[in-house]
Amino acid sequence: MAAALGYDGVEVMVWTDAVSQDAGALRGLATHYGVPVLSVHSPCLLVTQRVWSSDPWERLRRSAVLAEELGASTVVVHPPFTWQRDYARSFADGLGALGGEHPGVRFAVENMYPVRMAGREFVPYMPGWNPTDTGYDAYTLDLSHCAASHSDALEMADTMGGKLAHVHLGDGTGEGRDEHLVPGRGTQPCAELLGSLAARGFGGSVAVEVSTRRAKSRAEREDDLREALRYAREHLTAEAPAPVPH
Repeated sequence: MAAALGYDGVEVMVWTDAVSQDAGALRGLATHYGVPVLSVHSPCLLVTQRVWSSDPWERLRRSAVLAEELGASTVVVHPPFTWQRDYARSFADGLGALGGEHPGVRFAVENMYPVRMAGREFVPYMPGWNPTDTGYDAYTLDLSHCAASHSDALEMADTMGGKLAHVHLGDGTGEGRDEHLVPGRGTQPCAELLGSLAARGFGGSVAVEVSTRRAKSRAEREDDLREALRYAREHLTAEAPAPVPH
């Protein structure tokens, strides 16, 4: 689908699907379709805590090896969960050490968001959902997560500065949940952020991350992904829009 729609590459999320864990299989697909793997999302979600290993450091190491074997320069990783106390305690130093072992790969820590349920809010990450509060060598900026956390995406990009390595492009309405809408269908400054990347000296990749679960057909799914690609290309090549009053 990525090849048919004209995408430049894909991000592989390492999942319970065996193909997503297999460098040889992924290389074969990339070669067959002419679509390179540009980034790897480490298995750090709740449902992937047993993929490869129960040890989060082993999962990160294997993610880096997979990225190297595929020629991808970025490994996306989430902050540790609150129950991963030992992992969280050494997270920043450990990422630095892994970066030294895999110099061609950047471990880009992604901004997350608080979880809201039944009128209550809690943060399942340690030390928090906003990685810029701690400080890391590289970041992934996710605009849908900015919406869910009621954060200013442009301000967060400013804080990340030259360490902004990767962007997850999706939209949200700020309802407090992770929506991953097609960019332009929510309230996030997607166009402004894309238009500002060149001036920021950004040299990473922008990965479209939109939910198509509600699509009623393959054609509808393709239409959403085609629209997301059109939007991204239009605003990545445009000058940054002038600011408007709030």
